[in-house]
Amino acid sequence: MNKIISLAAATLALVLAGCVSHPCPVCESNRSCCGGPSGTQISKAYFGKALDGKRVDIYTLRNTNGVEARICNYGGILVSFKTPDRAGHMGDIVLGYDNLNEYLTNSPYFGAMIGRYGNRIALGKFFLDDHQYTLAVNNEPNALHGGIKGFDKRVWHAKILPCHSLELTYVSKDGEEGYPGTLSVKAVYTLMPDNGLRLQYTATTDKDTVVNLTQHSYFNLAGHGDILGHKVFIDADKFLPVDDTFIPTGELKSVEGTPFDFRQPTAIGARIQKDDQQLKNARGYDHNWVLNHPQGQLDVIAQVVEPESGRILEVLSTEPGLQFYSGNFLDGSNVGKGGEVYNFRSAFAMEPQHFPNSPNRPDFPPVVLKPGQVYHNTIIFRPSTTH
Repeated sequence: MNKIISLAAATLALVLAGCVSHPCPVCESNRSCCGGPSGTQISKAYFGKALDGKRVDIYTLRNTNGVEARICNYGGILVSFKTPDRAGHMGDIVLGYDNLNEYLTNSPYFGAMIGRYGNRIALGKFFLDDHQYTLAVNNEPNALHGGIKGFDKRVWHAKILPCHSLELTYVSKDGEEGYPGTLSVKAVYTLMPDNGLRLQYTATTDKDTVVNLTQHSYFNLAGHGDILGHKVFIDADKFLPVDDTFIPTGELKSVEGTPFDFRQPTAIGARIQKDDQQLKNARGYDHNWVLNHPQGQLDVIAQVVEPESGRILEVLSTEPGLQFYSGNFLDGSNVGKGGEVYNFRSAFAMEPQHFPNSPNRPDFPPVVLKPGQVYHNTIIFRPSTTH
């Protein structure tokens, strides 16, 4: 009887939140989303046309705290993410452009959703079911972030859900960029009442394939300038050393006594100039950390604090790895929003994901998706401030 009463009460709460009267895929997967995001307002505006002529729109999600995320359906790009600093002043904490054309022609994956396989696959080749697949080599000599025209360069179908989330869907056909199987992907962005921006991926396939989806926003919690003073915590005892083409060697190396130990909050710039071969290989940090939490469990995996503004960014994920990148290849050639020049190490990226080159490493967590299975991946970027 108590169970029936509890269920009835929960159903009534959902009705009052406005979610039961309009069935919502987000609510079905996580009913706790209903009360807060139902207060989020979402609007749509024209953003331009893709190179193939398809219309691209931009969606603005704004919650009752005034936090705002703007996302376009070209690549699922997070165009801006406005959050308060310690004094309550709003500022945009992600790099990007004011117009679509720059994203089409001159973007190092700013804010984009990444697939079919995030990060690198060695020499653009892998075996699956006794067949070798050959991918586009777009990061010599390797395949990177899904290929020449990965998910970041596709126009996704967009739909505003009843609970004011943004749903993006895309069907990647068998053989696209060399990958096997028709992959149907759904990505749902939700701006939460605690100001967290949640991205929930699901995917299915009609043929064995490999999948590794992530999100590639470049953050600067001060809004501009270098990020060397940002203090980083990563919940990982090990990281993956790489060769000079950024492919993991296969070793899961302890961070103890290395510049890769972020188990205590440490400024990005504190050790980035150390005489360390791994830092030299990547011109800084551009490595995958082996997270301590159980794969599939949503946990805080990293935190970044910017002392001057007081902004904090927590990263939550269900993935086994985290690629931390310190903006080593920004060189001033990208002129972004408001004419801001994006110079060397003027942003960092935190990309929850599976390990690079996993299709060629049976000792790494598996990335094969089979027919009848459902791929799940949740990423949350949750801003707050120090006192």
